[in-house]
Amino acid sequence: MSTHACAGGALPGSRQEDQAGELAAFLARHGRVLALTGAGISTASGIPDYRDRDGIRRGKAPVQGPDFRSQEAVRKRYWARSMAGWPLLSQARPNAGHRALAQLQAAGRLAAFITQNVDGLHQRAGCEGVLELHGNIHVVACHGCGATFPRDAIQSVLEIANPGLAGAMAKPAPDGDAHLEPESLAAFCLPQCAHCAGMLMPGVVFFGDGVPRPCAEEAERRIAQADAVLVAGSSLMVHSAYRLVRAAAEAGKPVAAVNLGKTRADPLLSLKIEARCEHALPALCRLLGLVIPAWEPAPPSAAQASNASS
Repeated sequence: MSTHACAGGALPGSRQEDQAGELAAFLARHGRVLALTGAGISTASGIPDYRDRDGIRRGKAPVQGPDFRSQEAVRKRYWARSMAGWPLLSQARPNAGHRALAQLQAAGRLAAFITQNVDGLHQRAGCEGVLELHGNIHVVACHGCGATFPRDAIQSVLEIANPGLAGAMAKPAPDGDAHLEPESLAAFCLPQCAHCAGMLMPGVVFFGDGVPRPCAEEAERRIAQADAVLVAGSSLMVHSAYRLVRAAAEAGKPVAAVNLGKTRADPLLSLKIEARCEHALPALCRLLGLVIPAWEPAPPSAAQASNASS
C-alpha cells in the first residue's frame, strides 16, 4: 500500500501535489469510482466527528435505538441535547471537501456516492444520487403513523414547549447532538406527532439498529457496479461501512482512502492519503483543472416562497 502522511493534516505544497498526483492516477486507472464518505469530511463545516486518530470513540456512548423507543427518559435526554445542538448543525455549510467531490462527480470522475453522514451537506454541495446509509437528520418521522416533518419545524415546537432550554449554550457533539446534561429532565416536554400524537424519531439509523434492508441492498449493488472505491473522511470502524469496503477488496477492487489516522480497513487499502479532506480533495481538483466554486445557498423553491409569504 502506498501511504502519504503529514501531522495535523496541513501539507507543504510539494507533498500536497504528490498526494494529488497519486489520487489523480488512482481515478485515471478506474472508470467507475464509488465515493464512500464519513464524518471526517464534515469536520471543516464545524460538525464534530465521533473518533480520534486511533479510531477510538470520544465521549459517552451514543443513544441506542431500542433504548430510545422503550424509555421516555432516554427520549427526553436525546431531544434536550438535540434541541441545544441543532442550531449549529442546521447552519453548517458544505466545505471545500464536499464541493470538490461534487466537482469530481460533475466531471465524470466519480460514478456513485454512499455517505455515512446524516447532515445532508453532500447534496447541498451539488452531489447527486447520494445514498445516505444512516439516514438524514433533517427529517423527523412518527414511529406510529409514519408522518414526516422537517427537523426545523420540530425545533420550533421544542423551543416553545421548553423555553428554559431555548438558546442553551453547550459544546457541540456529532450529528446535531450537544454535550448538555440538564439537572432535571422531568419537566421536559417531548415533541409529538401532529397527526396522531405518536412518538417522533429523527430520520437516522441509531446505534443498535441496522441499516434498512433496501438501503443496504442498494449500497451492495453500488459496490458491485464500481471498479474501485475512494473513502473520504472515515475510519470505517462502523461495520455497515467497513463491510462494503471489505466486499470491494474481496472482489479485487482497489480501495483508496483520504483520512487522518487509522482506519479499520488499512490492510485492505491500495492507497492511503493521511490528510484532511478539505485539503487533499481540492488539491486533486486543481491538478485536474477543475474549478471549485464558492458555495451559495440555493434559492428557495416556489413552494417555500409561497409558504414564507403566507
